[in-house]
Amino acid sequence: MKKVFLGLSVLFLGFASCENEETLNPEESQSPQEVAVDMSDFSLYSQDDSTAGKTANGFDKCVTMKNLEYRLSINKGLAKKMYDIEYDTRKAIALKNQGKGKPGGTTGGPNGDGIYSGAVTIPVVINILESFTGKVTQAHIDSQIAILNEDFNNNNSNTNGVPSAFAGLVVNSNMNFSVAAINRKVSSKTSWGTRDAMKKSKRGGINPTTPATHLNIWVCEIGGGILGYAQFPGGSADTDGVVIGTDFFGRNTAGGIYGYGRTATHEVGHWLNLRHIWGDGGCSVDDFVVDTPVSGGANYNCPSYPDVSCNSADMTMNYMDYVQDECMYMFTIGQDERMRALFSTGGARAGFVN
Repeated sequence: MKKVFLGLSVLFLGFASCENEETLNPEESQSPQEVAVDMSDFSLYSQDDSTAGKTANGFDKCVTMKNLEYRLSINKGLAKKMYDIEYDTRKAIALKNQGKGKPGGTTGGPNGDGIYSGAVTIPVVINILESFTGKVTQAHIDSQIAILNEDFNNNNSNTNGVPSAFAGLVVNSNMNFSVAAINRKVSSKTSWGTRDAMKKSKRGGINPTTPATHLNIWVCEIGGGILGYAQFPGGSADTDGVVIGTDFFGRNTAGGIYGYGRTATHEVGHWLNLRHIWGDGGCSVDDFVVDTPVSGGANYNCPSYPDVSCNSADMTMNYMDYVQDECMYMFTIGQDERMRALFSTGGARAGFVN
């Protein structure tokens, strides 16, 4: 990972020559429903290499940020697109929290209505690349969908162990997942890597199915001890979705402590615009969520509470940390707001609710 941490004043300096001032500074032209949005902390890169460390078991828990860096290097418009999504996300949350959204509304959005507040149904297309037909079983598939529904509806039984300091922050996101299609292909390839080859039929993979209205999950051997990765909102439709290593998909004894289906929960969190709980940096870096404590780095295995960094207890049990599956069991209200902003009118995932 590059040792780069770009503030927006540097990252988007180059846009000044091709964008007018209204586009670059939308907060300067405010309608009655507008709010000021501070983007000064926004970054698209990890601060340093140490944030991509392996677990004690030698696994790379998640390489979403590495994949993002690769995508940024080949798609020169991606940075601006992700900036705009972040701006709309922050504006929608600000409108909601300042009471400017429509009370009880479900079709909120960055144009003045707050965030989407209704139930969200996410149809899932599961694309399986396996060494023989049936290596990924129906039981793996069924258990994975059940786990996603548990976690995004606050039905993980382990949530009973949440520390009192965080108990008031646990959220039911009211998001429901269902299998729309299962695509299988037998492949002798033992390592698909992290540059999205599994998503391209011309490279032996499986093309995504209608990503504007379906979550695509690819299940395959990624290689390098990698559990999974995801594409953040704003990336190309041709590669949109989540990739899960075969041993870590659903309830799977081959996955060991990572065989309880939470890799998918973590990666779907990224797909819904959540960053790692520690912000991929040190104590001066944030995950853009107001109710998650600042953390000095990833946590692994199953820490005892309190595990302190940056002068506060880490929220190690959050799905966006790196702890083992059975020790992660909550999203926060702030994380839910970030995810739901995507489904607002004009949002990056609005196709799922329109």
